[in-house]
Amino acid sequence: MCSSDQGGRGRGEESGLSANEGASGGGHEGRVSSCIDDNKTKLHSLSQDIWSCPELAYQEVKSHDRLVAFFHQEEGWRVDSHFKLDTAFRACWHSAGVAQGHEVSLGFLCEYDALPGIGHACGHNLIAEVGAAAAIGLKATLEDEHKLPVQVKVTVLGTPAEEDGGGKVDMLREGAFEGLDVVFMAHPSKEDATYLPCVSEQDVTVKYHGKAAHASAYPWRGINALDAAVLCYNNLSAFRQQMKPDWRVHGIIKNGGVKPNIIPDFTELEYYLRTPSRTELPILKAKAESCFRSAAMATGCEVEIEFTRNQYDNILRNSALEELYERNGTALGMTFTTDEDVLKNESGSTDFGNVTFAVPGIHPYFYIGSDALNHTAEYTAAAGDERAQFFALRVAKALAMTALDLLLDPELLQKVKQEFMETRRREEQR
Repeated sequence: MCSSDQGGRGRGEESGLSANEGASGGGHEGRVSSCIDDNKTKLHSLSQDIWSCPELAYQEVKSHDRLVAFFHQEEGWRVDSHFKLDTAFRACWHSAGVAQGHEVSLGFLCEYDALPGIGHACGHNLIAEVGAAAAIGLKATLEDEHKLPVQVKVTVLGTPAEEDGGGKVDMLREGAFEGLDVVFMAHPSKEDATYLPCVSEQDVTVKYHGKAAHASAYPWRGINALDAAVLCYNNLSAFRQQMKPDWRVHGIIKNGGVKPNIIPDFTELEYYLRTPSRTELPILKAKAESCFRSAAMATGCEVEIEFTRNQYDNILRNSALEELYERNGTALGMTFTTDEDVLKNESGSTDFGNVTFAVPGIHPYFYIGSDALNHTAEYTAAAGDERAQFFALRVAKALAMTALDLLLDPELLQKVKQEFMETRRREEQR
């Protein structure tokens, strides 16, 4: 859902180099890369199976089953299917032995819901592949490491319904993220970027109920619900003059009546409300609700206002994580965008934002070999193209290497956690 529409690209494939060149050929980084490369065929198959059978939010039965089967077939993973939600899952692996100090628990997230009509136009099949690839790459490396300073738990969470509903918010409410120290995922885009601004958002449906009557013979006996819808639309348009520049209200009239000679007794509108910070969203919601209700009052209609169950929060940035990730990505050949129009463009929203208020996390974006825009049929094709595999595996390596950095240097992990607490405190005081 959160996507960028502009500029930039990651490079490296033109040279014919493998995605692990630029990183050290041996050591931990080399082990991560070689493991992911060794599994590229079955990872591609996983991605293709999800892409070939697009399923909508909360209905991702086949994608869920495919991912569950993938981890069941991987040695050492304990898999909980239908974890908290029917189409969610959890796969966990623990390092062997007992190390000094507490256990560090790292999470990799998979998304796999599609869009109505155009399938995986947001590339969630690649998000699922990247999460799985990063997790197995990290696990294989840790199995070869006998001097870890801590005991480690690697968790993969399958999180449904990002495009509609907010499965991660449901899972947060059910305690699915408790115990995790850091979470990782990466999102397909048109560029490589450690961070792109995603805003807080909530959907609302507004329904007006009037009274039908013959529009020519006795219109005075009717109560016009279409007038209420039009007034609502115009109220919001007038309100835009007083909105903050970075607030967004956009919507449609979904139902405007059935026939010109019948006074409409029912109309329906749907709006998305967005603000840069979750602390501002209640203010915008209250002002929008005044616009909804005043239209009903002016026309004599009854109004139903239905906000969606889950609000999407903005993403809390973590510069310590971003710096680690960018260093690893650069070593693997990524070229991170410096286009300010892209880096400052507050566009979409994601339920990963809610996760970042509970657990430190990173949500970088990665180029997939196409200049197509997210949420288009062209991007659907690009997400299923074999060319995207180079980029998907490369970003999986960067995520796994970043996770490994945190495990091998407890001071880095503490720095990430400290920044998380300070950023969250500042956000809540806005």
